Amino acid sequence: MSVALIYDPVYLEHDPGSHHPESAARLTATLKVLEEKGMLPRLARLAPYAATPEDLALVHHPAYVRAVERAAEQGGGYLDFDTIISRGSYQAAVMAAGGAMRAVDAVLDGEAQAAFALVRPPGHHARPTRGMGFCLFNNVAIAARHALRRGLQRVLIVDYDVHHGNGTQEAFYRDSDVLYFSVHQYPSYPGSGDYDEVGDGVGDGYTANVPLPAGTGDAGFESAFTEILAPLARRFRPELILASVGYDAHWTNSVYLNMVAMNMSVQGYATLARHLQAIANELCRGRLALVLEGGYHLEAQAYSTLATFAALLGDTAIEDPFGCRAGRGLDAALLQTVKQVHGLAG
Repeated sequence: MSVALIYDPVYLEHDPGSHHPESAARLTATLKVLEEKGMLPRLARLAPYAATPEDLALVHHPAYVRAVERAAEQGGGYLDFDTIISRGSYQAAVMAAGGAMRAVDAVLDGEAQAAFALVRPPGHHARPTRGMGFCLFNNVAIAARHALRRGLQRVLIVDYDVHHGNGTQEAFYRDSDVLYFSVHQYPSYPGSGDYDEVGDGVGDGYTANVPLPAGTGDAGFESAFTEILAPLARRFRPELILASVGYDAHWTNSVYLNMVAMNMSVQGYATLARHLQAIANELCRGRLALVLEGGYHLEAQAYSTLATFAALLGDTAIEDPFGCRAGRGLDAALLQTVKQVHGLAG
């Protein structure tokens, strides 16, 4: 199976400050491990392109896009207390959105069966008219709309960042051509993502949230994939799967982020990648495009990314220098509730 990596050094130009957890070192550390472990030669290296204003307008209001561009031209500023624009942020952000679109193009055009866009700034918190949560433009949402523009009729987005992707949910909350599935810590930032948030109007039932309590580990995340995601995907029958991949549910991240206390491991991330690939192989000819979201322990993100690529390439041996922490599984009552809400209980 061919797997592509989408990356450009311009992603390093977004600079929210030396003490900000969403730093350029996230990507340089990851690329270093991919190189040291011999992964890079196994991947098809693809260059992203810059999203145009028309591309960004698939999700974002043009006035907001112009405001981000002007702020960067003027040297930067704050969108909120932790979402910061620097001089290089606009170009990095349009290339991040373009990187997600490039991943979609790669799998739709047969350049690779799976493609992973290692981009920053991340995107899944970005709303149509404002950025937040370290995010400027919603890379995955733009990529999903790009896929629909190319002629697809059904796109599945799977979000497994530790935080709920409120911006992505908002973008498709009233749509039936995109199924948004998120598994995340709850309650936590940004406060959304409870199980009863299911969509509205024609989009009713096309948003699925699995709100996990703090302390959930590999088994809980895997159960959410096998017990809820897989049957929802089979019912929806996507033509493409997009994944918002956040490595901030790894147990090491509790040191870096307030209120984050999940117990995922490197091995656990490999397992989730295998499940995504299996669903894609079953339902949409293997078409799987992944886009990086969060992850703030540099080495844990690097090895989790390595594990994701290794799993997609079919490797059975996964290197995990951090090991596992005991984590709770998926609560039976929560599982049953989410199943009932989405008509999966039998």
